[in-house]
Amino acid sequence: MRNNLRQLGQGMTEYIIIVALVAVAAITAYGFFGDTIRGQVAALSQEVAGESGSASLVAAKASADQATSDAGTEKNLKTYGDAAQ
Repeated sequence: MRNNLRQLGQGMTEYIIIVALVAVAAITAYGFFGDTIRGQVAALSQEVAGESGSASLVAAKASADQATSDAGTEKNLKTYGDAAQ
């Protein structure tokens, strides 16, 4: 009986680790694409509400374009406070 409880505990621990890793990956992706995702979700919610979401889509595109242009810029701790980046 004790061995069976240990196996159940091990299975639950593995499940918790997997859920935590998925959560960290989702948070990282949202942080990386945050402004673009927020603009697209805002546009979607406005469209569902019956309003025009075109302004939010334009903002999402501008954010995606900015992220694309920033992708080639090297960022590290040495250049952390630079306004040019």
